Amino acid sequence: MIKIGTCVKGEELISVLPFIINNGFESVEIYFDSGLKNTDLKELAYKATELAKGSNIEFSSIGIYVNPLQYEEQRKEVEKCIDNAKYFGAKVISTFAGAIDGAPVFAAIPKFKDVFGELTKRAETNGIKIGIENAHMNGFWYSAKSNIGFCPSAWELMFDAVPSNALGLTWEPSHQIEQFIDIYAQLEKWLNKIVHIHGKDGKLNRQFISEYGAWFGQHYCDHKFPGLGDSNWKKIISILSNGNYSGDITIEGFHDAEFKGENEMTGQTAALNHLKKCRST
Repeated sequence: MIKIGTCVKGEELISVLPFIINNGFESVEIYFDSGLKNTDLKELAYKATELAKGSNIEFSSIGIYVNPLQYEEQRKEVEKCIDNAKYFGAKVISTFAGAIDGAPVFAAIPKFKDVFGELTKRAETNGIKIGIENAHMNGFWYSAKSNIGFCPSAWELMFDAVPSNALGLTWEPSHQIEQFIDIYAQLEKWLNKIVHIHGKDGKLNRQFISEYGAWFGQHYCDHKFPGLGDSNWKKIISILSNGNYSGDITIEGFHDAEFKGENEMTGQTAALNHLKKCRST
């Protein structure tokens, strides 16, 4: 059964974990979106696993959303996460593919081959999968930013350059809806490379697009909690289950404008209940 969980900032993990456990979440991605900031991962793992004793929570992944192609210190942080994932029992490191900021996607592939060739060897040694999240980070094909791994054309180049079974995708529908991609066909085609799922949806403003298009700066696609966007999560979970997906779905919060601030966990809990209903248990 696919577990349903949430993404929790590493620096907030210990304070938030009791709420997560008591409100029916089943898994956690511990994530760092501005680097590790000298976090002792082994010590954090000890504290978190002690708090989680007696619950059904699993720590499925560590997210480290940095640019390992352009910055050596950020690559080293990805290495630290790979080396320390075992203390959480995590099997996935979710990250960005990196980019040479301002350069085309294809210009970064030689560097990607070097960096992720080594990172995947490290992951293989540790029994870990690396999942590249499909966020574009306001970059585009001819001028990438932080992450070249945002679309299928890039994935084809990436997996050809680094054909390791330890390299896969952290997939979420929102960033593909932004690109007007058929998310269900994509999911079926790329399922064998998907190692982690983020529970974040997208909702297109079709009236705006019909009048202005999508290239004029205004935000034409809102990020939403599952159940409030354009995705059919029952269909997504069915595709995952039929394809023997062995990972979880972790809700990626702090993006839905309807649930800002003190209403954040209300939105997350509603998303959890929606995803469980789509799972039928």
